[in-house]
Amino acid sequence: MESAPAAVLPFLNERSLYQFQWGFRKQGRSLDEFMTYAKQELRPVLKRMLALCAEEEILKPQAIYGYWKAAGDGNDLVLFEEDGITEVARFALPRQPREDGECIADFVRDIGESERDVIGLQVVTVGQKASDLARDWFEANRYQDYLYLHGLSVEMAEAMAEYTHKRIRAELGFAAEDDRDMEKMLAQSYRGSRYSFGYPACPRLEDQEPILKLLGAERIGVSLSDGYQLHPEQSTSALVILNPRAKYFTV
Repeated sequence: MESAPAAVLPFLNERSLYQFQWGFRKQGRSLDEFMTYAKQELRPVLKRMLALCAEEEILKPQAIYGYWKAAGDGNDLVLFEEDGITEVARFALPRQPREDGECIADFVRDIGESERDVIGLQVVTVGQKASDLARDWFEANRYQDYLYLHGLSVEMAEAMAEYTHKRIRAELGFAAEDDRDMEKMLAQSYRGSRYSFGYPACPRLEDQEPILKLLGAERIGVSLSDGYQLHPEQSTSALVILNPRAKYFTV
């Protein structure tokens, strides 16, 4: 699935872009005051960068996703073929070290049950050109332009992940549970959760390998390095769990 950047833009987290990627601080202002300042002073920069990206076709948001039957086997999340019996992947996941500690495997039916749940897998990218051009600008001492492009490409990859996740919820019939306020929706105000590898709930980067293989991620140009980093750099992979109890947690 390829999407025009304009279709993905509504899912762009501008606050994260300005504060965490571009490094602008509140400097004593309230969040509302900062966002008012950002709309006046920083959004024109964003519009300029987006226009440049459109003119030179720098950002190419693409995604690939699919559905697999799943079950929990202790702390393992197990994926199956359509028959619900033939195992195709198994992820050993950590559990919070306390009584009733959470584990992603808890958010699907137990492997001993006759019925299987369904989860989504997704991989998204904004392509290699953004990384190549950002590196060129850095080497040419165009540090501000580098910062703006690198930060924008990071957040556009995240926006594409949100866009794809919403499409999965819609296809499975849960989009009506999304919050209508985009800021609240981007803060997980929807059914279930999307867990990306490298974070506490699923820390093993090598677990991306079976996901890329199952999805055929090479079709959108995404691969894994020897150190299990995604290539191109601005790409993400994730498990999409639809259980309403599934939210982010730390281990």
